[in-house]
Amino acid sequence: MDQFWHFAGSYWWLVFPIMGIAGGFARRWELGARARHKRRLEILQAKAALKAATPPKQVASASAPGLITKPSPAQPQLEKLFAEHDAVTARWLDYELDVAKLIAFPTISDGRQPLTAAFLRAKKTADRLRPASPKAHVTDQELAAYASAVTDFEVAFDVAEREARRLKDSDFTDAERKRLSKAQQLLAVAVDGAATPAERQIAYKRVREELDGLIVVSDEAIVILEEKVALELDAPASGSAS
Repeated sequence: MDQFWHFAGSYWWLVFPIMGIAGGFARRWELGARARHKRRLEILQAKAALKAATPPKQVASASAPGLITKPSPAQPQLEKLFAEHDAVTARWLDYELDVAKLIAFPTISDGRQPLTAAFLRAKKTADRLRPASPKAHVTDQELAAYASAVTDFEVAFDVAEREARRLKDSDFTDAERKRLSKAQQLLAVAVDGAATPAERQIAYKRVREELDGLIVVSDEAIVILEEKVALELDAPASGSAS
């Protein structure tokens, strides 16, 4: 014990760099958690908007047979804009919910990339200006503003997508690229029906480890990946039962 206190007294100054390193890890973890939470909210909102855009089944109303709702003059144009808006959102979700695509094109979800940041800003503007429904009564100014926002949203995503496919992982360091490559290989094992259950489970856990702190993977994407792994795990059992 005396030796320990002698060591501590001689090297007390080591406390400060150790605290700095620990603080850096803590801040990095907190920023990653915040980014995942923010992206999860964006994805949930986008999925809710796509679901709400699905036209409901028409049901005849016996209580008011003579009641006819007058459509909005802008309804045809709003329906077209809603379809364009939803199509771009679906293209974005195709990346955000697919871990394999996020690994292949990591900058598409990186808000630090200027073109990706511009796309995300355009998305927020289009979402904010979107009327409640295609049947909503809007002014000419509101309709024009929403139409412009949808066009900007589509163009911004096209540009960000092309840039992400051009860059791939070139903006990452050599060590980070090795981690992405390793995660890609492990992901193939995690969803490979020919691999053993133990191999798939180990591969899945290592995918999470390789991507941690490297790219932002939403909770929704993780859930979908876990479902794919679970399906592959259940497949042999189902086949043997039959």
